[in-house]
Amino acid sequence: MPSATSITIIVAMARNRAIGRRGALPWHIPADLARFKQLTMGHAIIMGRHTYESLPHGALPGRRNIVVSRTVTALPGCEVYGSLQEALAAAAATPSSPTFPISSLEPLSTPSLVEGGKGAEAFVFIIGGASLYRQALPYCDHIALTLVDAMPTDADTFFPDIDNGEWTVTARDDHPGYSFVTLVRKRAMSIVQTREG
Repeated sequence: MPSATSITIIVAMARNRAIGRRGALPWHIPADLARFKQLTMGHAIIMGRHTYESLPHGALPGRRNIVVSRTVTALPGCEVYGSLQEALAAAAATPSSPTFPISSLEPLSTPSLVEGGKGAEAFVFIIGGASLYRQALPYCDHIALTLVDAMPTDADTFFPDIDNGEWTVTARDDHPGYSFVTLVRKRAMSIVQTREG
């Protein structure tokens, strides 16, 4: 039986949708970095080449690093594919083994848009940048958002517009200066509810 792939965008975004400034985050929030590590550890992460180049120590340990690039064919500690579709297909064909429960990001009980080889549910996180987020948004059923209470005017990278009517907030954890928000696409929720009903 083909393995379904649970695809989640994970992003820290300001209220004006800013996500980057000169190849780096416009803020430093240790709790956001800890959450990113907790959610992605043991799973596949897909990123664009510029996002990979922004990582201070290269490929992130404990995760399957997949880079999408049309100009580079090999990077240390990474699998490299020429398109997002190729990267998603590769992640689904050989799913990572979860090392812990994901709680609020439990996989959908129905196959998503990308399916691959045999095995358990594949967990895939899209970690940036802006172009890859834009390409991946139609495939994703979850967004793990850190909403930063800021409006950086010197940002040069922004998250794409999303239709709030397509998403439901299923969890929110507010902190001074930021909130952790989990969004689920409504079509995914209706499919799960129908099957459970």
